Amino acid sequence: MLAGTLLCLPAAVAVAVSESSEDGPELGYIGFRLLEAPVIRRDDPRALKYIVDHLKPGTTIERRFEVANKSDTRREVKLYPAAAKIAKNRFVFADGRTPNELSEWTSIRPGVLVLDPWGKAEAKVTIRVPQDAAPGERYAVVWAQNETPPDAQHNIGSIMRVGTRVYLDVSDSGEYADFRITKLVARRDKEGRPSVVAHVHNTGKRALDLQGKLRLLDGPGGLDAPGRAVTQGTTLPPRGRGTVSVDGLDRRLPAGPWTARLQLESGTVKRSLSARLTFPPPGGTSLAAIITSSHRGIWYGAAGVLAACGAGLSLVSYRRRGAAPSQP
Repeated sequence: MLAGTLLCLPAAVAVAVSESSEDGPELGYIGFRLLEAPVIRRDDPRALKYIVDHLKPGTTIERRFEVANKSDTRREVKLYPAAAKIAKNRFVFADGRTPNELSEWTSIRPGVLVLDPWGKAEAKVTIRVPQDAAPGERYAVVWAQNETPPDAQHNIGSIMRVGTRVYLDVSDSGEYADFRITKLVARRDKEGRPSVVAHVHNTGKRALDLQGKLRLLDGPGGLDAPGRAVTQGTTLPPRGRGTVSVDGLDRRLPAGPWTARLQLESGTVKRSLSARLTFPPPGGTSLAAIITSSHRGIWYGAAGVLAACGAGLSLVSYRRRGAAPSQP
């Protein structure tokens, strides 16, 4: 069964960051933009950045994407899927073309693009879920890779990879995404720098990429502090627990008490919490007293209807004398 019905939306281009050195080649970069996502997720920013879907066994989906050569050099770009996983509350890319179950269900056509300087071309990724696939969420990455080997003029070669994450849930029923902010902790390190840590429980069946913002209000003398974004990079697996932090707060902040208003989100799932907190002396921690918190899960129907266009993605790049990648 092939899921269909496609809709195109404007999309941004995400690029790989390349390093340079005095004796290395001028690399430029590879651009990558995802062109399609499920229509049921048209309001989900994660689905416009990554391939995020929920499918029944026996379903096939296709997604178009575009690769661009952002350099003055003709480039051969290899396209392939590879394994990924969630480890220690981070989305982790496997080395090279390491496979897993999801990457083995995934194919990309064409497998190689030859791009003229500043040229671009489309490709298509197909995911075929077997009829006997077990329920559960799986992870992979669709990569576009360009290799520049060492030559007579350059003794340092390079490999650039840019791509998009794949979050695929398989079951015969609908999917459920939700999380709870369970507690808020105020801290000061030994140098007196304040921070706030939120403890989060993923109570749903889908992985979460958490982001959000903290505001500190009603401080001493009616003082309000500027809002701060939480440090991104936390990915919680289904039923997992972890933390997100708000760092970079001004060390001159008075101890309080403050009214802390935290908003966290992953895609369309949004939660908020209000609490009264007081920053401790240097080297200490203090548990905030929760005033209110929101809690309401998001159900999606079973898979089948597709689409939307979007982009912005997960990426990684590295240089090599040998070949070890750096994790983003």
